[in-house]
Amino acid sequence: MFHPLSLSIGLRYVRARSHKFFVSFITWVSLAGVAVGVAALIVILSVMNGFEGELRERLLSLSAAVHVAAAPQAPAADFHALAARLRAEPGVTAVVPYAELQVLAVHSPEMLPLLLRGIDASRESDPELQGLARLMSEGSAEALRSDAEGLIVGRIVADQLGLAIGDAVTLLVPVVGPGGVPNGRLREFHVSGIFEAGIQDHDSTLAFVALPTLQALGSQASGAAGLRLSLANVLQAPAVAARVARIAGPEFLVGDWTQDHASYFRAIRIEKTMMALILLLIVAVAAFNIVAMLVMVVSDKRTDIAILRTLGASPRRVAAVFLTQGLVIGWIGVLAGVALGVVLALNVGTIVPALERTLGVSLMDADVYYITRIPSDLQWGDVGLIATLALLLTALATVYPAFRAAATPPADALRYE
Repeated sequence: MFHPLSLSIGLRYVRARSHKFFVSFITWVSLAGVAVGVAALIVILSVMNGFEGELRERLLSLSAAVHVAAAPQAPAADFHALAARLRAEPGVTAVVPYAELQVLAVHSPEMLPLLLRGIDASRESDPELQGLARLMSEGSAEALRSDAEGLIVGRIVADQLGLAIGDAVTLLVPVVGPGGVPNGRLREFHVSGIFEAGIQDHDSTLAFVALPTLQALGSQASGAAGLRLSLANVLQAPAVAARVARIAGPEFLVGDWTQDHASYFRAIRIEKTMMALILLLIVAVAAFNIVAMLVMVVSDKRTDIAILRTLGASPRRVAAVFLTQGLVIGWIGVLAGVALGVVLALNVGTIVPALERTLGVSLMDADVYYITRIPSDLQWGDVGLIATLALLLTALATVYPAFRAAATPPADALRYE
């Protein structure tokens, strides 16, 4: 804790108006630089958190939080008994069956390989059916309940095959005939819906039919069947998956969405880290300005320093004077930046549309981007981390000028005064 004398003199220097214009200008620039850097960090990280949440929501609309499949060459798996046990697990909100097949979609003259997924459309609570319904751009996911020949495809699939609602499309299903001879089975469907997740891996490869329809294609089809689990908190998926793996045993394979889509979120984390480091340079530059300002103040106050030393002030108290001045300036900038950043982050949804109307531009053009709004997710942990780093940088910026002031010899300071 600073001695009250050092604190009072340091605060007086902050309020003093006798500084030279250039010193005062550098002071205000330093304060503004810290505030802008902190605010920019908070807003950018909040927007990136929003995009991460939007991506996670879209991914989980068509993916299970946790999925269970039979292990290769395992004995016949009893999914019904396992589903009953998993429904009693804490945090599990739904357990539904699914099946998948690799098929070839044919709509003359185009052909495209697809992952055909069967979902239990008879259950209104099926989370995948609900997620699919949210992503429909044309048609309805409810058609899978009453239409055994209905097929829902992704937007990119529809564009590449030239499909529209009601068009017929033939699916070639690979099967293994007697004696292990590969064969194919043709089945005609009609397009009852088109979804748009905004993720190429989904929109260009996925197609959906009712689960009984897919199962009717034949048990010899080369596909996978299993269970999909929905959770109350998807961020707990790795822990729940570990518990499910212990319950299911070695005859089942258990995975979760963090493993299936690890590359997406790893890329986002890298982008967030690099963006934070780049924007933190703004605060660092402002901190260098604080160093320059305090060095000039120390040179300007050499006489005051000499008088303090002559009256018995120790070098530590002299250093504390300039530490106080630098910390007050830096921390005022940090607090102003936190306040500005929080206000902007919480109101991005209002500010961005107002800017678009004022400037006559569209920042997220629907013809270019799948996400047409800028989401924001303010996380107080990020705010605390940014404020702490900024406070440390501004505190470090005061160390050299303070020690330089403490090392000023009183005799040299008064010699030419």
